[in-house]
Amino acid sequence: MVKEQYISPNKASGPNSNTRTEPFVKVIAAVATLGGLLFGYDTGVISGALLFMGDELHLTPFTTGLVTSSLLFGAAFGALASGHFAAAAGRKKIILILAIVFAIGGTGSALAPDVNWMIFFRLVLGVAVGGAAATVPVYIAEIAPANKRGQLVTLQELMIVSGQMLAYISNAGFNHMWGGEHTWRWMLAVATIPAVLLWFGMMFMPDTPRWYAMKGRLADARRVLERTRAKEDVEWELTEIEETLEEQRDFGKPGLRDLKTPWLFKLFLIGIGIAVIQQLTGVNTIMYYAPTMLTAVGMSNDSALVATIANGVISVLMTFVGIWLLGKIGRRTMVKIGQFGCTACLFFIGAVSYLMPETINGQPDVLRGYMVLLGMLMFLSFQQGALSPVTWLLLSEIFPTRLRGIFMGGAVFAMWIANFMISLAFPLLLAAVGLSGAFFIFGLIGIAGAIFVMKCIPETRNRSLEQIEHYLHDWLSDDKETRRTAAPVKQKA
Repeated sequence: MVKEQYISPNKASGPNSNTRTEPFVKVIAAVATLGGLLFGYDTGVISGALLFMGDELHLTPFTTGLVTSSLLFGAAFGALASGHFAAAAGRKKIILILAIVFAIGGTGSALAPDVNWMIFFRLVLGVAVGGAAATVPVYIAEIAPANKRGQLVTLQELMIVSGQMLAYISNAGFNHMWGGEHTWRWMLAVATIPAVLLWFGMMFMPDTPRWYAMKGRLADARRVLERTRAKEDVEWELTEIEETLEEQRDFGKPGLRDLKTPWLFKLFLIGIGIAVIQQLTGVNTIMYYAPTMLTAVGMSNDSALVATIANGVISVLMTFVGIWLLGKIGRRTMVKIGQFGCTACLFFIGAVSYLMPETINGQPDVLRGYMVLLGMLMFLSFQQGALSPVTWLLLSEIFPTRLRGIFMGGAVFAMWIANFMISLAFPLLLAAVGLSGAFFIFGLIGIAGAIFVMKCIPETRNRSLEQIEHYLHDWLSDDKETRRTAAPVKQKA
């Protein structure tokens, strides 16, 4: 069980946690996380669009699952591809390419003439979503100072849930203003606007100092550090980056063959576990199918769309809470709060939908619908206030600089495959075992996730990326002498 950090004694120095963050790094984070806004909008908008596109595209329960989950399948391979090319092309160039893919996928989905084209363009859109999920947190983590990395990387999660909230508001707004069977096309088309803004914004942003250093462009690395760090931290951090890269220079070009190294293989498996448990809570069944579930428990279409906005609002508000908490408590504590809280809420939703009657005097039980909504809101409070923000942060921190792109891509690939399978199966699961059965199953999976959290989640707060790399090497090393001589350092909350 992970209770302490092990930091090699010669790696204990670090940046001053009280030094200020240069304003430019905040601008960089704000522009880059437009990718998160697109991620959130494109995954959230389908929840309302499904209510209207069914007749025009002749959707069945199976094709409904395909339309929703095709984006997730594409996202898995987008994450894998962006991770593979991130080291060669650079984080900035990958994000620029993804902005173009976002625009193509959004426009194509809005104009799709039938279900086959819809699935195709949702796959294209998924490539951009997965690529953004794998690249943007790494870009921000590598460009942010250690003392502000948690808050700045978590802006990605804030933008994701803000995008989902905007999608819910857009869905309800278009339905209220125009309604009709073609409303869903306008819902999908809106996503092209932030894609254009992302492309133009990233044209003026630098790449990360660590990528420049990997390519031997130390002058460029220094210039970025000078614009994003207090003066007293520039030399220290550049020296640490150079020393760590020099240690890795003999390993050659990064690739999956590095998994033959035992501690890296263990670390990669932990990264996959961190990525997958976030999805196994069933969070995206709520984000994608909330209106469908609420209409199934008695709400009208209009009421379900408006009620779903509450999911988006709670997600945004609780992400602010998550950003605040990351400045106060450790990453490991955050994951435990999120995982245990989400699991309890899953059992609550299952119990409500199982114990409360579906109808009263021949009419749908409205109270049952609102109790299910309450369970969703409590679930999202734990998911977005604790589990989701720290998941993206940990994934951006734990992998070595040389392998960060590839390993991040692999972990996010696993995340999206899990998301794809859950989203594809959920309509069928709902039809087979009902709402209560589905959420009881997710609750049982959540218990297994809690066991993983207790045994495998490391603590990384208040360490530079290079210090985290040395700590994890010492902790996961098969060399017992290395682990014995490493100095235990307990984190302060």
